[in-house]
Amino acid sequence: MTPRQVIIIGSGPAGYTAAIYAARANLAPLMISGVQSGGQLMLTTLVENYPGFVDGIMGPELMETMRKQAERFGTVMVSEDATSVDFTRRPFSVRTDDTVHEAQTVIIATGASSKLLGLESERALMGHGVSTCATCDGFFFKDQDIMVVGGGDSALEEALYLARLGRSVTVVHRREALRASKIMQERAFANPKITFIWNAAVEQVSDPAQGKVTAVSLRDLVTGQLTERPVDGLFVAIGHEPNTGIFRGQIDLLPNGYVNVVPGTTQTSVPGVFAAGDVQDHVFRQAVTAAGTGCMAALEAERYLEAHHRG
Repeated sequence: MTPRQVIIIGSGPAGYTAAIYAARANLAPLMISGVQSGGQLMLTTLVENYPGFVDGIMGPELMETMRKQAERFGTVMVSEDATSVDFTRRPFSVRTDDTVHEAQTVIIATGASSKLLGLESERALMGHGVSTCATCDGFFFKDQDIMVVGGGDSALEEALYLARLGRSVTVVHRREALRASKIMQERAFANPKITFIWNAAVEQVSDPAQGKVTAVSLRDLVTGQLTERPVDGLFVAIGHEPNTGIFRGQIDLLPNGYVNVVPGTTQTSVPGVFAAGDVQDHVFRQAVTAAGTGCMAALEAERYLEAHHRG
């Protein structure tokens, strides 16, 4: 099989934008989009801060639009997960379950995944009252009491969405001040359905024996006191982990697991391998910045090919 000019691993705003640019440059990109394509915006409701949409756009709709745009220009989509890569030889190889794909350049756009609390009870009740996605599961908690764990924008976005459906929403945060943007804080504080518990951590989720969430045990991080609060659902929104497992030992990663790129570029430690989006951005983590680095990665891949594999 003739190696492709570029393979894009992952989708979302970074991957789709890279595909659009690479396809329009006649690089005939292959996108290994993953079994669950579209990235984190597939789990988002109204996106109000992506330029060009005056009234906002639903996250899944935005991702579907990007996907169709990439396909329109000739991007080949493979709805499989990449299981391993080999960047030690050229052409580079990317393996899925039953196929090995080769390419002269690779763009990594695998994004990041939701962090969990790490409790056995949380794992036992995942999908049975515990969730990381309000837009996926909020429907099941209409007129019920819900708890959200976290203090950033994502936690407040979850809380505000759930407040439309639930009877009450309690936000639990480990500190006494939120990390979320001011506008998100103002919206949450102004919502009569949302209350806050400060300086607290989740110790236990009940009740795995019943196969559903009935209560959450909280530890006061100041006094150490344990209390139990009856709830019907627990939504965890405490951050994200970069999806870089298959790249360990192949490219340089930062201590926090994100891909290390040359500042101001998408270049990794391996010439010809580029990284775009949240997989290399632990600061901004926005759809628009992910799309921007997707554009950069495609342009840098094109320049690399011009210098090394054309003429």
